[in-house]
Amino acid sequence: MLMFISQVCNIVMLLVKCTFPCPRNVLLMTLNGSQFYTYSICNVEEREQDNWLRTTFIQRHPLASRVFVELKFIVRDCNSFDGASLICKETFNLYTSESDADVGTTFRKSQFKKVATIAPDEITGKNEMHINTETRVVDGLSRKGFYLAFQDIGACIALLSVRVFYKTCPGTVQNLATFPETVAGAENQPLTEVSGVCVDNAASEELPRIYCTEEGKWAVQVGQCQCKPGYEEVKDTCQECRPGSFKAEASSDACEPCPANTDTLEHGAVLCACKDGFFRAPTDPSTGPCSGPPSAPRDLSAVPQPSVGRLILSWTPPEDTGGRNDITYSVECQRCDGVVCHPCGERVRYEPASMKLTEARVSVSELEAHLNYTFIVEAHSGVSQLAGEAQRPPSRSNVTIFLHYTGEHPPQITTMRLVGRTSTSLALSWDVSPRPRPQLNIRYKLTYHKKVSIFCFSHQECPEIKLFVLCIILVLCQYGCFYLFIPFFFVFRKRNSHTRQGPEDTYFSTPEQLKPLKTYVDPHTYEDPNVAVLKFATEIHPSHITKQKVIGAGEFGEVYRGILKAPGRKEVAVAIKTLKPGYTEKQRQDFLSEASIMGQFSHQNIIRLEGVVTKFKHAMIVTEYMENGALDRYLRDHDGEISSFQLVGMLRGIAAGMKYLSDMSYVHRDLAARNILVNNNMECKVSDFGLSRVLEDDPEGTYTTSGGKIPIRWTAPEAIAYRKFTSASDVWSFGIVMWEVMAFGERPYWDMSNHEVMKAINEAFRLPAPMDCPSAVYQLMLQCWLQDRAKRPRFGDIVSLLDKLLRSPESLKTIADFDPRVSIRLPSTSGSDGSPFRSVSEWLESIKMSQYSENFTCAGIVTMEQVLQMKTEDIKNIGVRLPGHLKRIAYSILGLKDQTSTLSVFAV
Repeated sequence: MLMFISQVCNIVMLLVKCTFPCPRNVLLMTLNGSQFYTYSICNVEEREQDNWLRTTFIQRHPLASRVFVELKFIVRDCNSFDGASLICKETFNLYTSESDADVGTTFRKSQFKKVATIAPDEITGKNEMHINTETRVVDGLSRKGFYLAFQDIGACIALLSVRVFYKTCPGTVQNLATFPETVAGAENQPLTEVSGVCVDNAASEELPRIYCTEEGKWAVQVGQCQCKPGYEEVKDTCQECRPGSFKAEASSDACEPCPANTDTLEHGAVLCACKDGFFRAPTDPSTGPCSGPPSAPRDLSAVPQPSVGRLILSWTPPEDTGGRNDITYSVECQRCDGVVCHPCGERVRYEPASMKLTEARVSVSELEAHLNYTFIVEAHSGVSQLAGEAQRPPSRSNVTIFLHYTGEHPPQITTMRLVGRTSTSLALSWDVSPRPRPQLNIRYKLTYHKKVSIFCFSHQECPEIKLFVLCIILVLCQYGCFYLFIPFFFVFRKRNSHTRQGPEDTYFSTPEQLKPLKTYVDPHTYEDPNVAVLKFATEIHPSHITKQKVIGAGEFGEVYRGILKAPGRKEVAVAIKTLKPGYTEKQRQDFLSEASIMGQFSHQNIIRLEGVVTKFKHAMIVTEYMENGALDRYLRDHDGEISSFQLVGMLRGIAAGMKYLSDMSYVHRDLAARNILVNNNMECKVSDFGLSRVLEDDPEGTYTTSGGKIPIRWTAPEAIAYRKFTSASDVWSFGIVMWEVMAFGERPYWDMSNHEVMKAINEAFRLPAPMDCPSAVYQLMLQCWLQDRAKRPRFGDIVSLLDKLLRSPESLKTIADFDPRVSIRLPSTSGSDGSPFRSVSEWLESIKMSQYSENFTCAGIVTMEQVLQMKTEDIKNIGVRLPGHLKRIAYSILGLKDQTSTLSVFAV
């Protein structure tokens, strides 16, 4: 863009200062209705010409250090003058002089410096006229204004027009950023950086910038503004989404129509609410459609198979799935004796299960003869629990069947009673269900033996061996006699293994449920590791990846937050792991092996691999971006702000991810809160599948054996001692993760050394319950830390128990016993070395509450004696508001007040 300072000869009057001789002609001419002056001189026959023409004072724009001078002129051909060609000239000179003020008519040649010699492209003869146009640059201007001057030394010329201008980049809006008009830079500054401002209702993570070239053109914009949630780009503005549409995130995308079963009547909607009767499951994206509960299963039928003593239930899927594809079924059994119906109880067996069925069929066995059974089959989906009792249409179907067996199965003993005893005899009676028909020839036989410790659930239940009559019944039917001792013994042993789970009524996995859908393949079994990468990971072209910001550093290089925009796919945020320069081929293979592992997994609680870059110089691993980062740091940053129910929900997600890995026969080996990532929905995902891990920064963070490094605080005893890494050792680690979560990121075993940790575990010490930890959750931790790995629960059992706790939030209200001296490690009023705390700040630092040092100081509490006098209300009054922080400080003071004993961290 050209900005004119002056247009000499038709706007600005010229002040002429002449040496000998002066210009002969100043003519006023009219062209196209406009008047302008023409200055001419033609002293070609006189020697030593030195004629000057100077402009008036031209004020300079403060930023215009470089101006352009455009001249229009005519030069007469010297050969057209008879006898004057030897002294005639065909050029003239351009000069300039800077000044801070107008000097009027004062003129000194010494003040001017030459800019250029001006020569015509075409000269004018006797019979034709040619107008020349030449532009010259005057650079390096710095004062308030300047003059231009023209020197003639013997030419026949006419100066028609002089234009003086500078160049600017015009004000513009690009990518929703407004940039002001900017003066182009000088020759030594070819690019001028200009900062912009996002238009209304737009934002940018990085300040938008653009460069103005010396030619007055915009180039190379950095940083892009995007319309905020609820707004879309319309002709360089951000306008609100119209009713019926929404936009959830800041992006360059347009507003989208509300998905199915949602709507919004508002302008600028960020999300669309579900319509009445429709819902989103907790795992559904907030931008996705809403769905309703399924209708009832259809055509429910029951087909008895008396020869094998079972019943086959089958049905047709619901006519209306509610718009979901996660339909599962549950089967409820009731048995009716006369007019009274009762739940069938645990005796009835279902294959494959009674809940979370995905197939419309189930086999039911262990049913009794001569009874009416009612089976209720209910369809569920991810929104069934949200729909609750108000769901319409109902999702339940039932069928009633009377089982009539003709003797293939004997009646069953339901209750046994001790009627009387002597020193040598016992009198017993029992009930039979159903009552045998008269024509059946039924006889019974009883055996007994001593009760021994193998049947004890704990040493409290059987402190001594005594004579015990086992209700082991021998039933004889009309076809003969057979013993039930051995089958009952195995059932008893199986139930004993259930009992070890404690009072939480854990759901245990059946063999069919534990059967993996597929098995993990170790990429190191491939002769060429690159083949494994190509088999399990998608290759991404680096041009589809945009790095935005460094968010961390891994073992192999930096980790970036960035954007992946693959052809045909929506732009998504990603994390980008890079391989630092100077790597060896082994480091490259180890780096990419993590992608070979991740690429085999597909589960909502496992970090998702987007792809890899392997065919270019800089290798990269691209995964989904988890906004809240590592779980341990997230918990520490939100200490006391998350409810127990939410924490258990996070643990359930981790357990589900580990169940998936366990089902695939993959052992993680390094399960810890630092290796769990959290997204903006507080959903947890298992990560860190590298085979060569740096586990902690401090030298004592790992325990090195001939096989590698071990994270002591998270590792099961058998894995430390014998390198026995199994899913059971991952279960131990999960118990430590549970403790980390309930303790809001506290370091397991606090400041104990690795040697102390190993010694304590071998002496049966276990981490105490964190503050406010539900008893049921802590009991599950203890089950995960059983010394015998065979007795630890499986991940499927853990998921079932956590599901049960989440379905019954009341079960989380019973809090485990909490000893602040153990959990915060405060022996009496002293620090960890046994010496008294020297200051309030030292005490607060020891319990990781140093952020409140200023609160205590401002309240005048500067000695430990004053701290000991504080009550809960006093702590609130000094500004401690978060419930978790309030309890931590209060419990710590409680521990400080206990002067009667010193706690050993190895006490059981």
